[in-house]
Amino acid sequence: MAFPIIDAHQHIWDPNRAHYDWLDESLAPINRVMTLDHLMPELRDAGIDYTVQVQSADNFDDTRLMMESAAANHEVAAIVGYAPIDRPEQAARTIESWQGDTRMVGVRTLIHNQEDPEWLLRPNVDEGLTVLERAGLTFDVVAVLPEHLALIPELSKRHPELRMVIDHLGKPPIGRADHEPWWSAIAEAAQNPNVYAKISGLYAAEGDPQQWTTEYVRPFFDRALEVFGPKRLMYGGDWPISVLAGGYTRVWNGLAPLFESVDAAAREQLLGRTAAEFYGIDPARIGR
Repeated sequence: MAFPIIDAHQHIWDPNRAHYDWLDESLAPINRVMTLDHLMPELRDAGIDYTVQVQSADNFDDTRLMMESAAANHEVAAIVGYAPIDRPEQAARTIESWQGDTRMVGVRTLIHNQEDPEWLLRPNVDEGLTVLERAGLTFDVVAVLPEHLALIPELSKRHPELRMVIDHLGKPPIGRADHEPWWSAIAEAAQNPNVYAKISGLYAAEGDPQQWTTEYVRPFFDRALEVFGPKRLMYGGDWPISVLAGGYTRVWNGLAPLFESVDAAAREQLLGRTAAEFYGIDPARIGR
């Protein structure tokens, strides 16, 4: 039996039930209710078996929506929710409230919305990351700026047991001639074996996000393979954000040649096994 294919980065949202301070009319195609039902036909066509639903807003309402989605859809194998890591005691209570739900595997917060690019190094946030580390939960790092990616080595020193995953490969400069500082920073970040990365959200770095191709992405995919290896890389479709970059099917078809360029064992890691191992997904939830 082949290992199931897992999309390790997928969102849902409902502006009527949760607040998304980044979602406005400038993002008109996705500035509406987006549920798993909207995505399911494309998931089936792509052969995706399960998804990991990931936090979209720094509030509990967003996490509650994902919990409801997971309860209604067996395809949701895991959830990366929100916990206020800048308020460690509240973060601990939040995590405690998740006990008994094996789908709750990790935490994410929108660090790129913070004015301070070194927000993760603040003492109170550092204490919150210790809460995650001790609880055995993962941390998704939304490394949008080069400064975010540059924090990973220091976070690794402070929290050597904290399993972190860099969302969207830390936003490499796709379409630009100069690959620095990303090229060097991603290698530095990969030195800690507890740091992973997602092959997701790999759109044009500037201008129209649809201006990307498989060949534009390839050098960054190859670099990620070089520094992380397939056992620390996982596929993510980044829906509904991917709607702005051509849609889920275009993203899947655009990345497929890259996945096909590696051997069968590596492809199995990239398309499912790494996500299952990193997030500690309950085997029963993915038919194992």
